[in-house]
Amino acid sequence: MVSDVEDAGILQLAAEAGVPSATVIDHRYKTRLSPENEAALVTILQNARADLVVLAGYMRMVKAPLLEAFPRRIINIHPSLLPKFPGLAAWKQALEAGETRTGCTVHYVDAGMDTGEIIAQAEVPILPGDTAESVHARIQVEEHKIYPKVVASFCAGGPRSLLPTSDSPLPT
Repeated sequence: MVSDVEDAGILQLAAEAGVPSATVIDHRYKTRLSPENEAALVTILQNARADLVVLAGYMRMVKAPLLEAFPRRIINIHPSLLPKFPGLAAWKQALEAGETRTGCTVHYVDAGMDTGEIIAQAEVPILPGDTAESVHARIQVEEHKIYPKVVASFCAGGPRSLLPTSDSPLPT
């Protein structure tokens, strides 16, 4: 488990579960790691013999060192039905746009912002009277269902398998 936040709660959970963890902190940039720190992250992941990089709450752009080291093996979850509403606070964007539905998307990570190939999606209705907080809470419920399903799919196929493409979506 690697975090870019020194006091992230997940680090304590990892320790309690006996999962090795590390931090790669970079205060120079808010939206990406420096090339040196991203290279250090690659080394950490390669030394751990990672087969899949699963991003959660990682609010930085992933660049060449990591993308080249783990092609089609970095996934992310985003709180919208991509390609609609990439970027920050997507649930607020959907609500403000008057959408009647939103959801979450698991996608491969590429060099763009939330532009990678879609692996799986889960839909959430936007109800009359919803607030940004209520919509976000419903999205998070679906995120906690769909993300483990995608990771399990990868694991079931073995360490060098590829996840299903959007042409062969995960079963619901």
